[in-house]
Amino acid sequence: MNLDSIDRKILSTLQGDARLSLAEIGARVGLSTTPCWNRIKRMEAAGVIMGYTVRIDPAAIGFAETVIVQVVLESHTDETLAAFGQALADIPEVLEAFLISGDYNYYIRIAVRDTRDYERLLRERLYRIPGIRHSKSSFVLRKLKETMSPWDMPATPPQEQPRSPATATGARVRRRRSR
Repeated sequence: MNLDSIDRKILSTLQGDARLSLAEIGARVGLSTTPCWNRIKRMEAAGVIMGYTVRIDPAAIGFAETVIVQVVLESHTDETLAAFGQALADIPEVLEAFLISGDYNYYIRIAVRDTRDYERLLRERLYRIPGIRHSKSSFVLRKLKETMSPWDMPATPPQEQPRSPATATGARVRRRRSR
């Protein structure tokens, strides 16, 4: 789906606060409510907007630590991959799991209360999944960036910003003066 600058502004606005009223969203992006609603509905129908949710800080509910686990499986059959994926889906502490290329097969992000809680999770849940050959765990020391999508960029990419003749002339005048 092609998204124009107004669509990108709507997405950025919704990511900032999806609880805004339609009138507030429209005002922020320069549209009245009906065209704004139509654009939102079009992006929902196209799957660009996947849903609306509440983000919960794991530390605020007692899961202060994040662990990144990389896993290598013994076998890479479709059945093994499906079974492993389902086993991960059944562990509530698993926040994200990716099948990846490279030295490891899976990259898993897990929320735990502390190191003892992680050790319990390894013994009781993760290491009971059949087919794990090797794993490597790393505790996250500090989160440097988190975003849900690449829409933290400007609403209008630089190549889409037209230069008016006045701006171009002003730039030339400034350059001449600086010589």
